[in-house]
Amino acid sequence: MGNKPTIAISHLGCEKNRIDSEHMLGMLAQAGYQVDNNEELADYVIVNTCSFIEAARQESVRTLVELAEADKKIIIAGCMAQHFQEQLLEELPEAVAVVGSGDYQKIVEVVERVEGGERVKEVSSEPTYIADETTPRYRTTPEGTAYLRIAEGCDYRCAFCIIPHLRGKQRSRSIESIVAEAEALASQGVRELILISQISTNYGLDLYGKPKLAELLRALGRVDVPWIRIHYAYPTGLTPEVVEAISQTPNVLPYLDLPLQHSHPEILRAMNRPWQGRVNDEIIDRLKQALPDAVLRTTFIVGFPGETEAHFEHLCEFVKRHEFDHVGVFTFSPEEGTAAYDLPEQIAPEVKEERRDRLMELQQPISWRKNQAEVGKTVEVLVEQENPQTGEAIGRSARFAPEVDGLVYLNGSASLGNIVPVKIQQADPYDLYGTILEFNSN
Repeated sequence: MGNKPTIAISHLGCEKNRIDSEHMLGMLAQAGYQVDNNEELADYVIVNTCSFIEAARQESVRTLVELAEADKKIIIAGCMAQHFQEQLLEELPEAVAVVGSGDYQKIVEVVERVEGGERVKEVSSEPTYIADETTPRYRTTPEGTAYLRIAEGCDYRCAFCIIPHLRGKQRSRSIESIVAEAEALASQGVRELILISQISTNYGLDLYGKPKLAELLRALGRVDVPWIRIHYAYPTGLTPEVVEAISQTPNVLPYLDLPLQHSHPEILRAMNRPWQGRVNDEIIDRLKQALPDAVLRTTFIVGFPGETEAHFEHLCEFVKRHEFDHVGVFTFSPEEGTAAYDLPEQIAPEVKEERRDRLMELQQPISWRKNQAEVGKTVEVLVEQENPQTGEAIGRSARFAPEVDGLVYLNGSASLGNIVPVKIQQADPYDLYGTILEFNSN
């Protein structure tokens, strides 16, 4: 049959997308395809697109256009393929296939069909697939870290969010399946597992009839991996049982990623999150009491339709009062197909941007104080990269999640993937600086 074509993957978007990319790479490699990270040398480039907000779509389109201009044969996968399948095929003659967000497991078959001369559209109208521990996977993260998907899809209908349309309803993996994958990753030398789904605190609701995050955390506590980090924990799902599981399971980090989106009850009601407005303050206070060492990260949307200056001031006061460790701020992006798309009182782009800048400016001294509090401490740091100029190590402490939080710049060198003790000597609003102490790599 001759040599199989070489395939590269251009990965865009979130870590959920990253896992899909890793599974596609794993399946293609298992089927005997040459997988290369050099797009110039590849016969096909799979672009795993993001369609969450306008900026992400623009990046996806830019990547597709650049590859088309370079005369590449493109397979468009992921959320944008799910969202705009017909337009993409129409406007990009270089696209030989589109593959939906729930169809990436068919990637080998798609490539075979394309090789046979077919232009392929493989997009299920309602994504239902979820990979498990038996699905081939080729990891693209630093060797010490891996994302572990516990569920896919979402049953909520937040007014600003297109994800349920692109990813389907929530479908959870079994505790046994997740633990089996965690053990396999630990045996490969992974030191940090990051649990992801659209709403991790709803994990298990569809499968077991009630949320089972507390039980999952206790089961993962028996896996030989030093750090387990939870992403996307809705505050209302952080029940006393979940908080107790976090505090009693030594390898579960007290790091809580709370996608709050806003503080004002009227805006939260307009966002179709009315339950949250009643309990935000109370829950955050309870969390700080129950987990005094907790690191709290959150994200907010500014410029939602109808957000007045008074609503925005309420949000500013909320941020000042609770002093989150890390804050991300997005401007509202009107997404076709969502309830907020054609709401009245849309906010002018320059107002949205000005509010984002003001909120980030407000957070900066808070982040600086939080980082300054680390100076003088000895903390554990997962070493992930080397500074190409100096050869010195760079890593993250347990306070920092990959890509969204800061880094720890280190005096001294250590093997990648090791967790080492570090004396913190300096800090700025984003990063820490310290010296590696003597350690045993085992």
